[in-house]
Amino acid sequence: MQVIPVILSGGSGTRLWPLSRKHYPKQFHRLTGGKNSLLQETALRVQHLLPPIIVCNEDHRFMLAEQLQSIGIKPAAIILEPEPKNTAPAIALAALKAQNINPDATLAVFPADHVIRDQDAFQLALDIAASAAESAETLITFGIVPTHAETGYGYIEMAENNQPTSVDRIAKVKQFIEKPKQPAAEKYLQSGRYLWNSGMFVFKASTYLNALNEHRPEILNSCKSAYEKSKEDLDFIRVDADAFAQSPADSIDYAVMEKSRNVSVVPLAAGWSDIGSWRAIWEILEKDQASTASVGDVISIKSSNTLLHNDNKDKLLVAIGVDDLIVVDTPNSLLVAHKDHVQQVKQAVDQIANGDRNEHLFHREVHRPWGSYDCIDCGDRYQVKRIKVKPGASLSLQMHHHRAEHWVVVSGTAQVRVGEKDSILSENESIYIPLGEVHRLTNPGKVLLELIEVQSGSYLGEDDIVRLDDAFGRC
Repeated sequence: MQVIPVILSGGSGTRLWPLSRKHYPKQFHRLTGGKNSLLQETALRVQHLLPPIIVCNEDHRFMLAEQLQSIGIKPAAIILEPEPKNTAPAIALAALKAQNINPDATLAVFPADHVIRDQDAFQLALDIAASAAESAETLITFGIVPTHAETGYGYIEMAENNQPTSVDRIAKVKQFIEKPKQPAAEKYLQSGRYLWNSGMFVFKASTYLNALNEHRPEILNSCKSAYEKSKEDLDFIRVDADAFAQSPADSIDYAVMEKSRNVSVVPLAAGWSDIGSWRAIWEILEKDQASTASVGDVISIKSSNTLLHNDNKDKLLVAIGVDDLIVVDTPNSLLVAHKDHVQQVKQAVDQIANGDRNEHLFHREVHRPWGSYDCIDCGDRYQVKRIKVKPGASLSLQMHHHRAEHWVVVSGTAQVRVGEKDSILSENESIYIPLGEVHRLTNPGKVLLELIEVQSGSYLGEDDIVRLDDAFGRC
């Protein structure tokens, strides 16, 4: 199939805190118990199509590129959003890029953080949608055949009186409906004419851009200007930030789908979930006889209907006699919630963000383009970090105004520049970086470099870094 997948990877996933954080959101985590992240599963699901176009938050670009490289996926383009503007502008950027590849390109648009368990059913629905999109100027969405009266999703009413089992056909859309109250959701389930709104689409790039021009031309014009002024940076496309900032923020549903007359829906029954809450994670994970799902180093005794998720490698999680709970442990945050109240996790994240804290932004281990660092201890005027540097990678040439540093190599080989002098350090060797001295750390070897860094000084914040040269374009 000559279809270009578009993968949208811009969300923050606040309802899955504390695992999902702003700088490490849910699409980069292995939430379903497998070996791949949600992003990787999405890319592998469409690897039989043409190389994908990815629209990505700028802060996540290196993490995204590394995860795709590790599974052998080479995108046609990775487009960086200077700021979040919702799905309508993001898809517009992808459509403009797709037309450069093929003026008659057909796009299949998928969020990076959904789960689909039945690949055959998904492929059948995609074939139907792609064939229809290539033969007519129509906008097609996938509607999930409902399994229960869900109030957390929007609904799509089909114009034809399809039965929910009719997953091998396409229907005209009568209307889109906002998240309903329980009585309305039960009525929709019984009627057989309503589907859950999945947020997945298929259409020609030209069809989408024409619809956007008709209904929200200000979005299209801003995106066109931003794309025309874009620049290539390593493997990424940086659109013009000033032009993109002029675009209104809007979803594809509000901007185009609900306003257009040529909209169709393909029913999909493929084990789909947008895993928008911890309860949804519990529902899709394998459970024991007491309906308790366990991830990580966990002991469960007489616990039922519970999710025990331990992301802390240094700690054992034990639950005894609990029921209907969500317990998620990470090295710097612990969540305990009743399953019926997991939607309020977002409120907790808002409170954290409004306070003088950073647990909504970072895990204890923070990923960087060159590797990662883990703050393992801190106190008054000192901080201890475990630093990992990938083979061949190098940190920026930098200096600090307020702190000195001691580095001790634990494993691997370190090439260290201090001032004008370069040194090679092996295991158990150390070096001192005086306050204000220009320095750089490089891993010249073929194995991971791991070292312990002890910082001391009057101020130890990450913003006390003056970068003089950086391979990753950071300032």
